[in-house]
Amino acid sequence: MPLEAAFPHHRFLRGQPWFSALSAEIQTRVLERTFTVAGRKGEVMLAAGAPVKGWYAVLSGLVKLQSASPEGRVSAFLGVPDGEWFGEGSALKTEPRRYDVIALRDTTLLCLPRAQFHELLADSLPFNHYLVAHLNRRLGQAMTIIEAGRLRAPEQRVALYLSRVFWQGRRKLLLSQEELGHLAGLSRQTVNRALQTLEALGLVSLEFGRVALLDEQALASFAASGAVAGPV
Repeated sequence: MPLEAAFPHHRFLRGQPWFSALSAEIQTRVLERTFTVAGRKGEVMLAAGAPVKGWYAVLSGLVKLQSASPEGRVSAFLGVPDGEWFGEGSALKTEPRRYDVIALRDTTLLCLPRAQFHELLADSLPFNHYLVAHLNRRLGQAMTIIEAGRLRAPEQRVALYLSRVFWQGRRKLLLSQEELGHLAGLSRQTVNRALQTLEALGLVSLEFGRVALLDEQALASFAASGAVAGPV
């Protein structure tokens, strides 16, 4: 049986833009020492306060990253779909994880152990370039989340959480209204009304379990101003 068939996450790793530039020895270590974690919908896959084992990618499924205030208020601040890495800040530091990682659907995670993460950080320029670009994107998402917290209109919040800032390169999102509500901090009913408004404006189209982005530029403009520029 081919190795990629026995360990599907090896195929994912070989497809990473930094992997081919690694020496054969380091490639072997990365492939041998990475491991996967499976979780069911609603399960806390990585708990706040737990030691950080490495850098994670979503192989399949969808997770949300959330934190709780001292008063017990829970806030989801990021959704991570399949094919994306997360937790680089935690992997870089030597402190316990600051947030919970919760499966919004049945999910499999890949973990690149911290030893290999720091080995790549020390020895691989392509890995560093990838990580810097990734961190820059996460910074943009953080600023968008701060902006979303200041918006009063639910339609604008939903538009922001549908934007390319969070779903780079995806024209169709396989998101349920419940999942979108978790990410935007809104009830399913509120998300439904907001999506109906966005569809009426010609910004998205709705199918069962899917949101198609029709005009990303107009969607971003609406999220920022609450209005659509020009004719729809």
